[in-house]
Amino acid sequence: MLRINDQIIIRDWELSESFTRSSGPGGQNVNKLSTAVELRFEAESSPSLPPAIKARLKKLAGRRWTLEGSLIIRVEDTRSQARNREIARERLAALIERALVAPKRRVATRPTLSSQRRRVDAKSRRGTVKNLRGRVDPATD
Repeated sequence: MLRINDQIIIRDWELSESFTRSSGPGGQNVNKLSTAVELRFEAESSPSLPPAIKARLKKLAGRRWTLEGSLIIRVEDTRSQARNREIARERLAALIERALVAPKRRVATRPTLSSQRRRVDAKSRRGTVKNLRGRVDPATD
């Protein structure tokens, strides 16, 4: 069981873990022990999360979200399988907490008249500078 906040608790049946060998250096440890953890959260079928939070979670998860609607978190940070499990669960909880916060709606604003004038003036000045960079006509000298 993974407690996110007072309202959201993820049950054990929604999570599954598989263990594989870690990549990278580590000597005999990396060749013998399966310390990397792949935590799979069945987010799409989870009754714990409302649809709005699922949509935000899917957007935040990016390529970690599968076509079946699962969220996969792979951790191979430490040599300890138990610590990697803890890290994976912490990352899942942090991702769900980020999805809980609804983004503020952006209020469209108009640029001020003076800022529009400054922009146009800067553009025309820049254009003049670029025009002066051309070849010098020897007939005008």
